[in-house]
Amino acid sequence: MAFEYNPPKPDKYLYDPKSKYSFKVSRSAIDLYCNCPKCFYLDKCLGVAGPPGYPFTLNSAVDYLLKKEFDILRRQKQPHPLMKEFDIAAIPFEHKDLNTWRENFKGIAYLDPTTNLTIGGAIDDIWEDNRTKELYIVDYKATSKAGEVSLDADWQDGYKRQMEIYQWLFRKNGFKVSDTGYFVYCNGITDTEKFDAKLEFEIKIIPYIGDDSWIDDKIVEIKKCLNSSKAPDASATCDLCKYREVAGKALGATPSPTAPPKTPFDSGKLF
Repeated sequence: MAFEYNPPKPDKYLYDPKSKYSFKVSRSAIDLYCNCPKCFYLDKCLGVAGPPGYPFTLNSAVDYLLKKEFDILRRQKQPHPLMKEFDIAAIPFEHKDLNTWRENFKGIAYLDPTTNLTIGGAIDDIWEDNRTKELYIVDYKATSKAGEVSLDADWQDGYKRQMEIYQWLFRKNGFKVSDTGYFVYCNGITDTEKFDAKLEFEIKIIPYIGDDSWIDDKIVEIKKCLNSSKAPDASATCDLCKYREVAGKALGATPSPTAPPKTPFDSGKLF
């Protein structure tokens, strides 16, 4: 895939401290702030986003097929066989707004009155406990790796924050939400004898006990960052900011190349 440069965003997408209107901050933007406040500020206040990520189309296909499969049982008010396999006493939750909650750039949202920020995010699924009627936030993940899938890697902290933000959003919208969320993790099998034009998966449901107590303070912190007149320091672990710094020094230490001699082509004259 060719790299595509992201030009600065138009003013209507940038934070304006003088505006009376609520400013939208997505779940992924909160995660960006947690990873690097400077990258967040460059994006939201100056309109300079980082390089775009690659589209994970196979992962999207897995998400789409899982949603279709769970939706069949949602209409039937029946548990999925995976729920029985992993001893989860629940059924897929049915709600008139489910499709909106799943849709990118819509999702479920909450206007925080303290900061006038609208926090939002798009979920994959919700299950309902058969006994307590509590809701379980569910996220689908797909990968292909040797061994068992888990949530043990440092880079998966973003997955956990994602779950906690969704739990927080549904609580703010008046729903009774369990601290337990579930990751439906699909691991592509690569040790089969033949491909046969199909990819098979081992599917594991991983429970995660979320804690959303950090989110309210983080939103206030984000608001202060947006209102600042200068960019905050970069995160010590941000590779993009390290690249910017090193590249800037290299460019500053390198003299501009001598302009090549003009040719007849420069004037548009061939003879």
